[in-house]
Amino acid sequence: MNNANPEIRELTEYKPQYFQRDDIPYHVGESLYQYYGKKDNKVDVEFPSPRTDGKWVITPQGWVGYIPLPEGMTFYIKPKVEIENIFRMLEYAYNLKSFRFLEGQVDCQTIEDLYERLANILAQGVLSRSRKGLYRTYIPKKKLLSYVRGRIEVEKTIRHPWQVKPSCHFKQHTTDIEENQILTWTLSQIARSRVCSALVMPTIRQAYRGIQRYTTLVPFTSQDCQSRSYNRLNEDYMPLHALCRFFLDHCGPSHERGENKTLPFLVNMARLYELFVAEWLKRHLPEDYEIKAQERLEIGSEGNISFNIDLVLYNVAQQRAIKVLDTKYKAPVRPSSADVQQAIAYANMKQCNEAILIYPQELAEPLDEVVGSGIRVRSLTFSLNNDIEQNGSGFLEQSIFQ
Repeated sequence: MNNANPEIRELTEYKPQYFQRDDIPYHVGESLYQYYGKKDNKVDVEFPSPRTDGKWVITPQGWVGYIPLPEGMTFYIKPKVEIENIFRMLEYAYNLKSFRFLEGQVDCQTIEDLYERLANILAQGVLSRSRKGLYRTYIPKKKLLSYVRGRIEVEKTIRHPWQVKPSCHFKQHTTDIEENQILTWTLSQIARSRVCSALVMPTIRQAYRGIQRYTTLVPFTSQDCQSRSYNRLNEDYMPLHALCRFFLDHCGPSHERGENKTLPFLVNMARLYELFVAEWLKRHLPEDYEIKAQERLEIGSEGNISFNIDLVLYNVAQQRAIKVLDTKYKAPVRPSSADVQQAIAYANMKQCNEAILIYPQELAEPLDEVVGSGIRVRSLTFSLNNDIEQNGSGFLEQSIFQ
């Protein structure tokens, strides 16, 4: 990371790491527990005690990346998955394949390399669009003016005869719109993260300064980057917003407030795995099938209880659900009872006779059983090791045609 003399503690996802009591100041460990353990279970933190032989035991829970903490200490969580395959997952999950210049540029060795590579691509894209001219559109405005512009608000003018300036409704042609504000906010977050090296940071700052002159700095979330409308004048914003979605998904607010604080960068591998499997299947399913992700089901007349199913496979011609699929980014010996029960419940609600639990690696005790209601429950593997395209083809063969 781009901090002065950072003190880095290295971890690996789902692997317990032991540290001597004096290796981590107590208040630093407490901050890690309060903001990343107790709050949202990104890491499991065990304090030194007789049970831990007087040591800290820290176990990442499916998140990889950087956690900055007080006194300049940083925890770097390494993924078990090859960095190149994380890049491939991102290409599918965030629709980054539309960047032609990604080809041949996956020689990343660490999460930091990956973050920096994508940040540089975004900055270069913003600079390119700025040189061509930022997208503009008309937005409605209401303002007191010393001259008439657009339409006068007659009723207000009559009610306030002492007001000399007329209240006007008009449309302003401007670049200070959401399409550009999303780019500005994302670049500001990247700059604050301090993950990028001195080689890339000048490009980030140049892109930020260039677009910030024409926009207001407004906070956005990753959801704001989705389901946006594009036309022939701004269609090149689509891949830029896809990248923004990635950064806003994984650059969370720091527990430390202030403009000069470092932001954490953490990738939720379970969520990424879910998005990747969904998008990979959408692109490779035969035409007879359709996959729907995060399908919402409600129970009760008022819908007070609801469920989101990871994936539902439909037969297009019959327009009926034939299988439910649930991704599980973990590696147990066997599927848990809770996971199996959940899959069966989803299949019952969708009135289909097959449920599939998807894992990133082979289980020691895989499952393939038919329960009393006639629902077949299986555990299958969509591996993230080696060639994920070949792994996907094998998974498709097992899940759809068997």
